Amino acid sequence: MSSSECSVKPVIANRDDWLSLGQETTPKTWVQWVFIAFAVVFAFWHVATNLLINESALWQNAIHFAGFAVLASVIFPARLFGRQSLAFDLTFGLMVAWAACWVIASESRIYADTLSVTGQSWQFSLWDWFAGGLLIVAAIDFSRRVSGWVIPALIIFSVCYILFLGESLPGVFRTASLPLDDVLFRTIFNDEGLFGILATISSSNITLFMIFGGFLVISGASDFVIELSKVVAGRVRGGAAFVAVLSSALTGTISGSAVANTASTGVITIPLMKSSGFRGRFAAGVEAAASTGGQLMPPIMGAGAFVMASYTSIPYSTIVAVSVIPALLYFLSVAFVVRIEAVKHRVGEGIDMTVSRTKIIAGALTFVIPLSVMIYFLMSGVTPSFAASAAIAVLILVSWIAWLIGQWTGTEDLQTNVMNLKRIIDACLLGMRGGILTAVLMVSIGVINNAIVTSGIGNGFSLMIAQWSQGSLVIAILLIGLASLVLGMGLPVTAAYIILAILCAPALAGILSDTIIIEKLIHGLTDPAQAAMFMLVDSPHAAKVMVGMTLEEAASLMSAMPFEVAMTVRPMLVEAEILMGFLLVAHLIIFWLSQDSNVTPPVCLAAFTAAGIAKSPPMATGFQAWKAAKGLYVMPLLFAYTPLINGTFLEMCQIGFFAVFGLYATNAVIARFAEGPLALWHWPLLVTGAVLCYVPLDLLLNGVGAMLVTLVVWLTYRQNQFLTGDTAS
Repeated sequence: MSSSECSVKPVIANRDDWLSLGQETTPKTWVQWVFIAFAVVFAFWHVATNLLINESALWQNAIHFAGFAVLASVIFPARLFGRQSLAFDLTFGLMVAWAACWVIASESRIYADTLSVTGQSWQFSLWDWFAGGLLIVAAIDFSRRVSGWVIPALIIFSVCYILFLGESLPGVFRTASLPLDDVLFRTIFNDEGLFGILATISSSNITLFMIFGGFLVISGASDFVIELSKVVAGRVRGGAAFVAVLSSALTGTISGSAVANTASTGVITIPLMKSSGFRGRFAAGVEAAASTGGQLMPPIMGAGAFVMASYTSIPYSTIVAVSVIPALLYFLSVAFVVRIEAVKHRVGEGIDMTVSRTKIIAGALTFVIPLSVMIYFLMSGVTPSFAASAAIAVLILVSWIAWLIGQWTGTEDLQTNVMNLKRIIDACLLGMRGGILTAVLMVSIGVINNAIVTSGIGNGFSLMIAQWSQGSLVIAILLIGLASLVLGMGLPVTAAYIILAILCAPALAGILSDTIIIEKLIHGLTDPAQAAMFMLVDSPHAAKVMVGMTLEEAASLMSAMPFEVAMTVRPMLVEAEILMGFLLVAHLIIFWLSQDSNVTPPVCLAAFTAAGIAKSPPMATGFQAWKAAKGLYVMPLLFAYTPLINGTFLEMCQIGFFAVFGLYATNAVIARFAEGPLALWHWPLLVTGAVLCYVPLDLLLNGVGAMLVTLVVWLTYRQNQFLTGDTAS
């Protein structure tokens, strides 16, 4: 993740180089050197606590937030009356660090004092109140500094909601109020609070991967990605754009931020695309769409995989494994957009794609080997923190091996990126710099998470979605997509995903599981205990539960079922493994939809970043990125209506294979162009072919659809050759 992922980019003044050993025009002060030393020690502390030191989760999370509070206070300064004050920022950061440590150290005393006063409220001292209040204020202030006012507003509303506001709201959003001391205790010490599960994900997993990403960047990973992309895609028509797609996919394995991905690879790929004849807005849109896909690319997936594994209790390896085919389909969809544009406008040729073989070799050692080690350990079932730490160690070792080989062979590219002490420090600082936003938001969102869990509003929100959708998956997905777009206007996508997952995942998983229950209702329930549960439903179709009913009657019965009854019935009628699979599908749908704010106007940060590089109109670029990233909307529908996620390996491969034809046809219909202009009679063939390709697990229909798409591609290709005399690939 990166701080550039926020909707309001704070002004950092001249403190941006405080976490760097780069060449500055003025020497660093002793305060800056102390700050750098602290950041490096803090980075190694994360490694040590996850591998060597057996620290309690509360203490680990508290120190994690305390350290990042100091870093955030300096790198993202407060602006008092339009001015900055280093003294104020450092003092505030240190006070927040003290508060985090104080409340955790006071936990046992609070329990003891409260137990000694039977029947009374939580017994806080004056210092406890001060420290706890300061932590909530810090969560509001730091989240404001790194991401604007959306998260702070949600924090303030959530606290007010469980204090007094909830009891005055109508319907499903009404909840009982809690006393102030109870709210404070739950906010700090609950598993869903400030130092709960979200903070654990940040301190144990995400920060270490941020550090690993810093090591990859410092070791020259970007150069390798670009050169490798040239080898794979640089010599076909539209090769410059294909390089952008592929390099962004590879960069996505080390970067959890679409905006950071765009900024790092876009400065190379966008000028390359423009020089090969692509329009500026198209080049920027493709880069933004491809960079957004980087957050969908295993193994890191923008930290989404770690959050998903924690919330669903599904193994991380399973989540990563089922995400490979959808990620590949997404990037193929973007590649099809590139291909159609290149052929339509006859651009994308005549660019020097000279490849540096030594950079390929050097990158293969310091990029491929450590990344392979990390993936191997992740798939082996070890903790993600161990996998990231092992990959860092391997990267350092391999860089020195490459240096020795370079010394022996006289190859300069092998010697330039050796991980000496300076580069190791720079890598740690880069990781800490990238981890500030994630750490601050993951801890701060704990306040919101606690309010949602404590009040039960998540169930209310799920009930509302279930009522509005009336059991329709399409409507439910549309509602979640709209919610993600609204939240994404002010939140980084990971934060938007977390909030939506808490609120919407149960409802969506419930609608998915209801499809199985409806099928059983059609045939009739033979178990009297199961059938008896439906007698609680106020529906004329309840009497037909044991004898069977039509599809419409079964759907009507399920839509009339109260939320509480549905929660009881589903585990009785649907196997636990299937329910878990539907939960994973629901989370993946929400995770994919949460990415759309990167490329969907009016607020599309990745597209705006790319537009700045390409010097193209921001809104036009955003619209182009949205068209190129249509896989964000196609894939969730495949998740919902096909076994692309929870099917067998062969079923997943079959769906993925024919989806390739469907995605090409979808892009061709939108562009009104395939390998050549579409004639009027091509349209029904292409649309029919696309629909048939998406039909789940019907080999005959899928085959017919693929043949129809292939036929249109061949016909338009021959026609275009005849019209233009163009024989280029």
